[in-house]
Amino acid sequence: MNHLPLIIKREYLTKVKNKSFIIMTFLSPLIFITFIAVIAYLTQLNNDKVKVISVLDDSGLVRHVFKSTEHTAYNNLEGMSLNDAKALVQESEGYGLLYISKVSEGPIKSKNVTFYSEESPSITLISAIENKIQTELTLQNRIHEGIDVEKLEASKVQIEINQESFKGEKTSKVDSVVKLIFGGAAGYLLFMFIIIYGNMIMRSVIEEKTSRIIEVIISSVKPVQLMLGKIIGTSLAGISQFVIWIILGGVLMTVASFVLGVDLAQMQTPQQQMVEQAMATPEINSEIQNIVTAFFNLPLLNLITAFILFFICGYLLYSSLYAAIGAAVDNETDTQQFMLPILMPLVLAVYIGIFTVIEDPHGTVSTVFSFIPFTSPVVMLMRIPFGVPIWQQVVSLIILIGTFMFTVWFAAKIYRVGILMYGKKPSYKELIKWIKY
Repeated sequence: MNHLPLIIKREYLTKVKNKSFIIMTFLSPLIFITFIAVIAYLTQLNNDKVKVISVLDDSGLVRHVFKSTEHTAYNNLEGMSLNDAKALVQESEGYGLLYISKVSEGPIKSKNVTFYSEESPSITLISAIENKIQTELTLQNRIHEGIDVEKLEASKVQIEINQESFKGEKTSKVDSVVKLIFGGAAGYLLFMFIIIYGNMIMRSVIEEKTSRIIEVIISSVKPVQLMLGKIIGTSLAGISQFVIWIILGGVLMTVASFVLGVDLAQMQTPQQQMVEQAMATPEINSEIQNIVTAFFNLPLLNLITAFILFFICGYLLYSSLYAAIGAAVDNETDTQQFMLPILMPLVLAVYIGIFTVIEDPHGTVSTVFSFIPFTSPVVMLMRIPFGVPIWQQVVSLIILIGTFMFTVWFAAKIYRVGILMYGKKPSYKELIKWIKY
């Protein structure tokens, strides 16, 4: 009789009814959203404060470029010494004093510009002031040298190389970036899911083995069915947890916005404000349009289908190994010697994806590792956005499924012996003997 559905149901209900699972399911998004809300609230308080900066320009060359904004007020000082200006700023509790010394000859240099403040100033603010001074002095130098600034600007040429395949498919640098982001996100999500819920499967096996419950269950259930039931049941519990996190996170974000009076979706930092100002330029708007176009140029149907298939098969492949490790040991401390062979292919896959796929998605290294079953779930997901032939995806998937079936058989051999072994730390040599039983 096939007891697999019953085992899956039991494993799922055991997981979702576990107190620690319930607590972390609801506590994790609460902690995360509270953390974000507090940061947003503190950022808003910081942004609401207007920074008053006094400017003492003894050179008289750049004082006119400092215009007050919503969050920064500039106060031009004239006819006073540096010491008097410092005393005035300290008495008025201003944010700082920008001093530009008098220059006898030549252009203003870094040694002529100093910013005085009670505490370390904002990096963003200092960068903005530097850009203002540099832009103005560059303009003045060009005019002084007799350079026609308008002609100079008009003479600039910007080239963006059009990319097109021999089949007529047009692409761009932006397309490559968007593809890398989607492929990297898919690969990284699989990597994290395997690490988190693979460990959960391993701990579940160790707990049942330690409590001797496994001895009762194994009397009426085949070891393979028990192992697959644990893997599938725990996976469904993990998916349920993710769904709850997404829903609860959205609700908590809305509540936090009302309670703290902060719109988390529209929270702005000085860096974001600079980005918004940059987006007002035609060049940036053109880039945004290119990004949108690149998104719709992605093989979305292929991406979604491949993600589901490679995600499921890759997770099941590694989960069976985690279950075998859990059956082979009595506690989590003993698992360390067996974890490295499992984690190394995963880490290697991520590094191959980041450092090789981005440069040459169809090169020898990327192609080979997209067929190796222990790295293909991550590497192939990173390659697909760049256009991988369907036959390569099918072959890679068939190899992955075949390896999974072999791994299940391999893991089941260890599992059926290991779940009844107590009090002895197994070695690799003993594991090989268990496979032969």
